[in-house]
This record gives sequence, structure tokens and C-alpha cells, in this order.
Amino acid sequence: MEVKETLREALVKLIEAAATSLPRDVEEALVRAYEIESSPAAKSFLKAMVENVKIARKKKLPICQDTGVVLFYVKVGDKFPFTGALLSSLREATVEATRRVPLRPNTIDVFSGKNPGDNTGRNMPWAEWEVVEGEEAEVTVMLKGGGSEVVGRAKTLVPAEGIKGIMKYVIEAIYEAGPQPCPPVIVGVGIGPTVSVAMKLASKALLRPVGQRHEDPEVAKLEETLLRAINDIGYGAHGMGGKVTAFDVHIDYAARHPASLSVAVVLGCWATRRASMRIKKDGKVEYTSHPELNEV
Repeated sequence: MEVKETLREALVKLIEAAATSLPRDVEEALVRAYEIESSPAAKSFLKAMVENVKIARKKKLPICQDTGVVLFYVKVGDKFPFTGALLSSLREATVEATRRVPLRPNTIDVFSGKNPGDNTGRNMPWAEWEVVEGEEAEVTVMLKGGGSEVVGRAKTLVPAEGIKGIMKYVIEAIYEAGPQPCPPVIVGVGIGPTVSVAMKLASKALLRPVGQRHEDPEVAKLEETLLRAINDIGYGAHGMGGKVTAFDVHIDYAARHPASLSVAVVLGCWATRRASMRIKKDGKVEYTSHPELNEV
């Protein structure tokens, strides 16, 4: 099998894994939420979510009817030999995964309103590329549903508002979102010099495993403070009232401009679907998020 064909098939499996098998860290957070929840209504919803995840994995069916849009995050080594093959394979794998899984066709042209039926279109599937040193590549796919995305927001604050202003903005975002993003959610927060940079950081923050704190102790402390504050809102699972409105808060930041303090909030729903793989310099693939696929 040629390298390009191998990569395309590996990417199809990666997309299928994201659609049908919740990452271990998210599933464990879901189970923990069920175990500590005291609200009967919220606990009932969490139980249904846990069962849904098990059935989807066993029968290889999508976890949610909204299979989202396909977003790729690619970290490629400067000496990785198959960058060209990988580039063209992202779109081809999306088309094949849409047919095979199947994924719901979710890409609609902004101006014509037409749906190509295969989750492609102008600039879709979306891909964020990062070049690093090395001979390998890492690919993460996220299937981003509409319900959690419509409540995303970004704003440039006055720098004098500082960290307190950031906290206020994030908490207000969750409060105003209510049950629409299908809580419990994962909250991605980006801080930086422009809203575009902040939004990219917030989106990528959703890729970090639940429970993994930022390497900067001050940022990690802010994550924990915000998580407590958000859960104190009390929305609970699907807005039914309860202890767990958010699984976690992940913050990332870039140095800001002296005149601006931009902040963005992006939410992942209870079924935050992502999967990752590593591509070696010989073209062999290792699934890092779903290691069971390495045994198939």
C-alpha cells in the first residue's frame, strides 16, 4: 500500500474514532460527574450520556446525531517526508469518512446555501498547521458540533480590566450560554493581543485532556478558580440543575499589546469528540488517543 493511501485510510479511522468513541479523559470526566451528582434530574441525564457512549463505541455509531464539522490540527516536523501526501489526504479522508461512518453532511456554502453532501467546501475541512523540528507528524481531528459553537464569543477588553475582567467575561459567557452548549462543557479560554489570536488559542485549548493543568502555576490556579465559579452557577447536565456544569477549564495565552487585552471563550459540549495519531518518518501510524486502534 502506498504511503498516501496508508495515510488516507489512517485518517478515515481517526475521524471514525472521534465520531464513535469518546476520548478516555472526557469519558472518565463524564463518569465522575455521574458519581458525584446529587440532582436526580441531572443524574438521570448523565446516566443516559454514559450509556450512550458505551453503545456508540460497541456498535461503531456516532455518539451524537450532529457529527459536527471536521477540524484538523496538524503538527508537522520540518523533516517529515510526507507533508504533501498528508495535505491532500485530509480532504479525501473527510469525504470517505462521511460515507463510511457515516457523518451527517454539515457544510453549507455561505452564499449559495448548497450542501455538497461530503463535509467539504470552501476552506473545509479546516486545518491548522504548525511546523516543528523533527521527522514525524501529529494529527488531531475534532468534530465540532453546532450547539456548543453558537455560544462562542470574543472581545477586546481594556487592559486595566486585567485578570478580574477576564474572569468576569468568561463567567458571563457561560451564564448567558445556559443549557444551549449541552453541558457539562469543556471551556476553552484564549487570551492575547487580538481577538483572532485569542480565538485560535481558545479553540486549541479544547484539545488538552480534561484534568491536565496549564504548565504555568498562575494560569493553572486561574483555571481551577474559574472551574469552581462556573460549577457554582448550578446549570448541571443539560441545564437540569446540578453540581457539574463544566468538566474543566483550559486557558492558553499569548503576550498582549499594551493597548489591548483580547479574550475568547470556546465551548466543547459533553461529547467533546477528538482523536489523535502520530505518523512516523517511515509512514507508519500510531493512534495515541485511541490505542485500541493500534491492535486492529
